[in-house]
Amino acid sequence: MEWTVHSGGYVPFEHIHVNQDEIFHIQRGEMRVKLQGTTQFGRAGETLTVRRGTPHIAFNDKDQPLVCIVDYKPGLDHYKTMQCFAGLTIDCDYDRRGLINVSKIMYMLKRAHAQSLTRPAFAPAWLFQLGMGVFFATGSALGWESLYQKYTGQS
Repeated sequence: MEWTVHSGGYVPFEHIHVNQDEIFHIQRGEMRVKLQGTTQFGRAGETLTVRRGTPHIAFNDKDQPLVCIVDYKPGLDHYKTMQCFAGLTIDCDYDRRGLINVSKIMYMLKRAHAQSLTRPAFAPAWLFQLGMGVFFATGSALGWESLYQKYTGQS
């Protein structure tokens, strides 16, 4: 997946990929990554790998766009997860900070039985799982299944 981060941009929160390594192949620009409290830099032509389970956040501190090809290994069901994130984004279903609707994405992750899970680093695994269960029940009652079908094409 191609990922572009404009000058001053960053991932909105420190997070953990539960079951996948995240691999950044930097095409242009420079990326600063905070990994468990340490800072690493990657420049054009370099590759940075974040191992599964490692809290991290990425930044573009430079004046030029950062362009990366990002791989997730193993791939698992990452495409389906991204369909849900993109659908909510395209529908402008996000808060004033630009974060997508957390309750709806949690519903969709649970509905999809997603293996490609990204959770905020501040949330312990048990709380994340509990949240998915609560939002799945909420979304089921509120009819969010139609959004899941719209974004994934699955019934």
